Amino acid sequence: MLDIDTAIRPAASAETPVRPAGADADWWRGAVIYQIYPRSFQDSNGDGIGDLPGITARLPHLAKLGVDAVWISPFMTSPMDDFGYDVSDYRDVDPIFGTLADFDALVATAHRLGLKVMIDLVLSHTSDRHPWFAESRKDRVNPRADWYVWADAKDDGSPPTNWMSNFGGSSWEWDAGRQQYYLHNFLISQPDLNFHHPEVQDAMLDVVRFWLDRGVDGFRLDTVNFYFHDAELRDNPPLAPEFWNERMAPRSQIYHRQDHLYDKNRPENLDFLRRFRALLDRYEGRTAVGEVGELIRGVELMGEYTGGPDRLHMCYAFDFLNTALPEIDDIRPVVERFAETAADGWACWAFSNHDVVRHATRWAEGHADRDAILKLAAVVLLSLRGSVCLYQGEEIGQTEAEIAFEDLADPWGKRFWPTIKGRDGCRTPMVWEAGAPNGGFSSAPRTWLPVPEGHLPGAVDRQEGREGSLIETYRRFLAFRKAHPALRRGSLAFVDLGTGILAFRRAFERETLLCAFNLSGETQDLVLPAEFGAAAPLDAAGDLGAGPMEGRRVRLSRHGAFFAKLG
Repeated sequence: MLDIDTAIRPAASAETPVRPAGADADWWRGAVIYQIYPRSFQDSNGDGIGDLPGITARLPHLAKLGVDAVWISPFMTSPMDDFGYDVSDYRDVDPIFGTLADFDALVATAHRLGLKVMIDLVLSHTSDRHPWFAESRKDRVNPRADWYVWADAKDDGSPPTNWMSNFGGSSWEWDAGRQQYYLHNFLISQPDLNFHHPEVQDAMLDVVRFWLDRGVDGFRLDTVNFYFHDAELRDNPPLAPEFWNERMAPRSQIYHRQDHLYDKNRPENLDFLRRFRALLDRYEGRTAVGEVGELIRGVELMGEYTGGPDRLHMCYAFDFLNTALPEIDDIRPVVERFAETAADGWACWAFSNHDVVRHATRWAEGHADRDAILKLAAVVLLSLRGSVCLYQGEEIGQTEAEIAFEDLADPWGKRFWPTIKGRDGCRTPMVWEAGAPNGGFSSAPRTWLPVPEGHLPGAVDRQEGREGSLIETYRRFLAFRKAHPALRRGSLAFVDLGTGILAFRRAFERETLLCAFNLSGETQDLVLPAEFGAAAPLDAAGDLGAGPMEGRRVRLSRHGAFFAKLG
């Protein structure tokens, strides 16, 4: 088991590199950000729930892995109806996770290791137990009466609009005290703030300032496209057939039958994002990545929200987070659409996170070539133009867990079981030591979610230092990425090199790289065109399934990758 007290104060060594935090204000451009779900990363006090001291203890793992920053999912005071995404105090740490002093220690340790710290900010809504909402719901004339979205019932008593909650049913809840409905895009206990009210915007920017002053390097903005609702309260139209997408937004989920023109994605959002960016720009080297919660026009909104120096630094959507094993037709059009929407914008790409089925399961479960598929996925993701988010456990190939109904914690899963099993399967604890209780995550007899036995063979200690393991592939390729500015900040131009081959050139200043990936599932011979000029093969990450270059020909295995420096 991990000795927490010792691990919080790791000695500098070749195994735990100490890198001073850089002064580059654009460090975020091309950065690799590691997402930590704090309940499931490391438990330091034996209560079965991960916490901030546990994260601090494991930061050397991330420094050694080679990432640039950590994004910590919500740890602020909350009744935990949605596990921290329902905030009741924006300026304190929930006792489950520790204290503000613990957070300060985490930031100090991260910075000593050369890691930036980004935190999750949930600005679109609060918990119904936040003091602001308690005051707002008292009556219609109190100072915060309009801080949330309240509306009268229709004459027949039904909700003001046809808007639907992400968690099922109407997004309006009747309040008997005010004799009005309030808006909640998620759980009933997560009322939406009214961003049309200037004082609400000011209050949220004060929250941002509080954490900036505390030393954070940036933010992940939850549901950034949900801040504003339509002030006229117009009904959403049905989603037109040309937008139906059974893989991304299945119509079996009733929420996807509407075109969400009026309950989110409002143009007024841009004015607030400009205010937000102006505040960030007063602090050197601070950044933000926005989560675009939109499955139909997500890439376009990414471009809109990042297309200029007065908007967000970067955004991500769900185009790669909901897909099955991708093909060229899944990857290239998404990247091209973003480039067309905002040539000066910046994307943040991800294959897994805390809301979706892990891509190790979506793409590689049951495949004989599982490890090769996951290595290929890693190098594809880390070669795209943009920044990258890696989700905890991705570097060890952690899979989606099967959670019994009696062990479920996610309210979404509890409501829609068994058709929708919720998000618990991707949130089970990180496994560090195969032979330790709960995989080294916790000494508790029972953890908040169970640790699957099937995850233990892939634990960190079983892969570390083992040539050809997935974690070593990540480490080697992250080092390769850092050594080549073209991969971090360069332009991207797709090239056609044959059926089933995803290929592009990355160029920055005097460096041009060719990146080619075999997504066909069959061995392929890659022939480099003469117009590419001289091509010097590069050892990107060891065992990636590319044979020696013979003339201008390279043989790629079924899931192989090839990198070369072009002269």
